[in-house]
Amino acid sequence: MFILSSFADLVVVDPEDFSKHTADALEDQINAKYANKVVYNLGLCICLFDILRVSEGQIGHGSGSAHVNVEFRLIVFRPFKGEVLTGRISSSSPHGINVRTDFFDEIFIPHAYLFEGSTFDVKENVWIWNNDGNEFFMDKNETIRFRVEEEAFEDQLPIPPHLQDDRMEVERKPPYKIIASAQQAGMGLVAWWAEEGDEEDGEEAE
Repeated sequence: MFILSSFADLVVVDPEDFSKHTADALEDQINAKYANKVVYNLGLCICLFDILRVSEGQIGHGSGSAHVNVEFRLIVFRPFKGEVLTGRISSSSPHGINVRTDFFDEIFIPHAYLFEGSTFDVKENVWIWNNDGNEFFMDKNETIRFRVEEEAFEDQLPIPPHLQDDRMEVERKPPYKIIASAQQAGMGLVAWWAEEGDEEDGEEAE
């Protein structure tokens, strides 16, 4: 789910941060630039892991800021295909289910990737898995287990001035999105399988 990725960048430390330890000042600047940002074809950067190399700082003309070449590693969120994760259902539509984690919101389970027999209730705005005459509801905020199937990156190019008119709606796709499935045993709401397991444990105890 998480990987370590190496970066090399020119980090600018402003004069007001000169009182900090060098490592602390660099960490603050790196996290400000990269934390919670998506790097194209890499993933969602979480935070700095460590600093590998630091050059001598060069003072810039006019600003007095120090410019430092830094090599460092970041913790990056990028699950691999086939990895099983858990999250919470944030919303549902006839197209599928949107899922979120504590730090990532762009996870989508298309209706074709749900259990066979799943139907969408328009009135309740919820997907229902119909299995052997039983109805299992996939309610909002419930914890769901899913399998990563594919990922999609979108290069966030600047919007041309002629499209920035308030009267025109410009659709901005998320820079990083995960397509997932919930159609295998153990997938779907965690509560479904936990209850089944509890019942089996109870029978064995008897």
